[in-house]
Amino acid sequence: MSAVDLADEPGAGPPAGPGTEPAAHSRAYWVLADCWNIVRRGLTHYRRQPVNIAWQLGFPILSVLLYGYVFGSAMTVPGGGDYKDFLMPGMFVMTMAFGFINTATIVVYDATKGVIDRFRSMPMAPSAVVAGRGVTDLVVACAELGILVLTALAMGWRPEGGWNFLAAFGLLLWLRFALIWLGVWLGLLVPNPEAAGGLFAVAFPLTMISSIFVAPQLMPDWLGWIAAWNPISSTAAATRELFGTPVGGGDSWVEQHALLMAGVWPLVLTAVFLPLAVRRFQRLSR
Repeated sequence: MSAVDLADEPGAGPPAGPGTEPAAHSRAYWVLADCWNIVRRGLTHYRRQPVNIAWQLGFPILSVLLYGYVFGSAMTVPGGGDYKDFLMPGMFVMTMAFGFINTATIVVYDATKGVIDRFRSMPMAPSAVVAGRGVTDLVVACAELGILVLTALAMGWRPEGGWNFLAAFGLLLWLRFALIWLGVWLGLLVPNPEAAGGLFAVAFPLTMISSIFVAPQLMPDWLGWIAAWNPISSTAAATRELFGTPVGGGDSWVEQHALLMAGVWPLVLTAVFLPLAVRRFQRLSR
């Protein structure tokens, strides 16, 4: 969805008057300006409430240390190899996947405190509010990935895929981008922040029944099939391939085409939940 398309929504800034640029260009400018203001607001909250970002960034570090050192010696990798090399790309994916819970919590908090109602009463593009939330979460996701990579390097993990690691990080952020819209949509649906926190009960099984911690071929056949077709598994398998982790893939079609599906699954999720999030925001009662 382009900036010009978004700008066609109601409230996308003041109309162009005599002697100004064409209306379409003016509206696109105001959509971008409104989006930037939302991003700046979100980042300012993190700066003023460092405890929140400390928890959000600290949880992935604790998870890496816990699974890497506590369970690492008891886990096996198909075809042999160090479990830490298998685990680290999966932990990167898990962090990106869990991010939608933080998105939903922040959105529902704004909704219950009347912040979104204030945005709706202003002459600003409704889509800019949703897009601004997405850009803010992507910035935070980059910080999370940076801290996780430093932690993994300190633990002895090294990517072996050369410059392919840049493509791996791109796939991780692509997954996070898609799940942002799921988080925004859920945040506009659930009634309160406590209910948003309960989404962890849904996210945790989805990450466990995947290839983040264990290869699907080591699971029972029926469970391994579900894990292999989990969108999270495709990103995990693709990033392992790009990082050069020597892990044998499964025999299913989706596992043999992990790179392709790591690009397709987030595209499908974005196509479904981005319009739902924008439409839900537009339909909120004043």
